Amino acid sequence: MYFCFCLQSLQVTKLRCGGMIICTAINHYLCDGIGTSQFLHAWAHLTRNPTNSVPITPFHSRHVFNPMSPSSHLPFVHPAFTKNANKQTLKDHNLTLNQYLQSQPLVPASLTYTAANIHSLKSQCVPSLKCTTFEVLASHTWRSWAKSLDLEPSLEVKLLFSMNIRNKITPEIPKGYYANGFVLACAKTNVKELVDGNLHHVVKLVQDAKSSLTDDSVSGILLLLEDKNVSTDLATSLVISQWSKLGLESLDFGEGMPLHMGPVSSDIYCLFLPIIGDSNAIRVLVSLPKSVVSKFEYYMNTFLQTNNVLATKIGEKCEFV
Repeated sequence: MYFCFCLQSLQVTKLRCGGMIICTAINHYLCDGIGTSQFLHAWAHLTRNPTNSVPITPFHSRHVFNPMSPSSHLPFVHPAFTKNANKQTLKDHNLTLNQYLQSQPLVPASLTYTAANIHSLKSQCVPSLKCTTFEVLASHTWRSWAKSLDLEPSLEVKLLFSMNIRNKITPEIPKGYYANGFVLACAKTNVKELVDGNLHHVVKLVQDAKSSLTDDSVSGILLLLEDKNVSTDLATSLVISQWSKLGLESLDFGEGMPLHMGPVSSDIYCLFLPIIGDSNAIRVLVSLPKSVVSKFEYYMNTFLQTNNVLATKIGEKCEFV
């Protein structure tokens, strides 16, 4: 079966074993990840209960996001966006970092982190700084990405990630809003501070980027994006999109829960994906040049090896006491 409507495509492939594969292609002009999840859950619900109404009624009025003039003066360009091409280039290439990475074949790196692994990362920040799973894993991924690329210490790098603003603006966006209800948050620093500093420092950068998205700043961003010459600044940025909290791993079309959920192909953008059967685990997926993948995986997992050595030493000490 194949469905196509507006800017959204769906393909259902039935397998001889009795299973099926559901692929979706949804343009961001139509909706964001939360809207996608809402649509798919409604579809699944109606498949199982065709006579029932959907659990969440879609809200299609997009006027709620008409930009208002911010009450305070805001910079014309938010750090997540640029009006002119970024002039920072790699030392040996007349390309931006993003152009350089995409100019060569990319290989996917996929790493899974359990609740225990994430707790180990968070332990590097507490008790002086409490953080969420996304904040600490995004910070760790950003540092590992920069380390693996051997970048110039003075190069400014950015971490871009989407922030749901349905509950951050006044008045709040009605439940069921089916469109785009996010803006990009941006943490930035130079490579030296990113890779030489501790994880605590990087997490604080991410938290500051999140807290800067107020009702006022969101209005400023919406006004900014009305300028067609403004675009997302990808020149030296890592972009992370969190799919692990969308609930897509629990979709049930009447044939049971999914066995796998993820993108059809990997991309240079980083995805945080859910692990089927373990709601506390996250899979980090990102594509990098082949020569970089092993280094990236090493830096992503070094903290696990350190913690294992520490645990062994503690155990040995206990045995001698």
